[in-house]
Amino acid sequence: MSIKKILVSQPRPTSEKSPYFDLEKKYGVEIVFRPFIKVEGLTSKEFRQSKINVPDYSAIILTARTAIDHFFRLCKELRYNVPDTLKYFCVSETIAHYLQKYVIYRKRKIFYSETGRMEDLIPIIAKHNKETYLMPVSDVHNDKAVVLDNNKVKYVKAVMYRTVSNDFKPGEPFDYDMLAFFSPAGIKSYTTNFPDYADRNVVIAAMGQTTLEAADKAGLKVDVTITPKTPSMASAIEQYLKQAKVEEEKEERRAAREAAKKEPKKAAAPASKVEADNEGDAAAKRSAAAKKAAATRKAKAEAEAAAAAKRSAAAKKAAATRKAKAEAAAKK
Repeated sequence: MSIKKILVSQPRPTSEKSPYFDLEKKYGVEIVFRPFIKVEGLTSKEFRQSKINVPDYSAIILTARTAIDHFFRLCKELRYNVPDTLKYFCVSETIAHYLQKYVIYRKRKIFYSETGRMEDLIPIIAKHNKETYLMPVSDVHNDKAVVLDNNKVKYVKAVMYRTVSNDFKPGEPFDYDMLAFFSPAGIKSYTTNFPDYADRNVVIAAMGQTTLEAADKAGLKVDVTITPKTPSMASAIEQYLKQAKVEEEKEERRAAREAAKKEPKKAAAPASKVEADNEGDAAAKRSAAAKKAAATRKAKAEAEAAAAAKRSAAAKKAAATRKAKAEAAAKK
């Protein structure tokens, strides 16, 4: 399937260095950033109902910039001054750097996974097993929390924001060839907004175990997902586009061969004419070159004959002069 337009269900990247923009230039596709879901923060009143007291925790586990925003927003609404001693454990370096929006970045209190995988954050957390961990999450928990549970990390999940469907407006165009999902909520929003989703001929891209499970449950065939060789959604999409391009080129060559078989005479006639024209041009060039070479040789021969005549006249003149001198000397 030829991919011309891709919907990535995330907000548009703030940096122009995003790999998605590189994909647009390299493969000539159009990428639209349009979340299927949007985030709403819990009010301080709603959060108090969870009976979680933020000051009781000495460390925060952060898996998304959204979690950072709502953690500090709620702390402000709860009139809790975040202490400088609070430690932050981030799933990636990008999320760790985002903390600079709210705190002074100090390496001694901010830790992160070098690979961007929750599994690689576990050993770091294990070295700080005396901390009390709080993990801000949405009402729909992702598979990162499962990793903590599987590794028996003692922590408390604090729901600080919720995800709701970002409904498409009537008449809003939906002419995409590929859809990229990052959460079960995104899958649910898509199937809710478009009841005929099963009949739509689109390529589905998804990442995250819970997202893949939601897609399978909805009957969606996932063609693009992350792998060890393509660890990000952008790289996974690029691999698909690269393979699709190879397949398209193969199909074009096959179609050209089939067309040549069906019309051999028509294909041969223009070729013969072109070859004849080319041979005629070559013959004319060879003839002109031969004439030029002959003229050059003739001019050279004439020049050499003239030079020989001059040398002969000079020699005769010199001989006559010597003879005259000899005769004059004899008379004396």
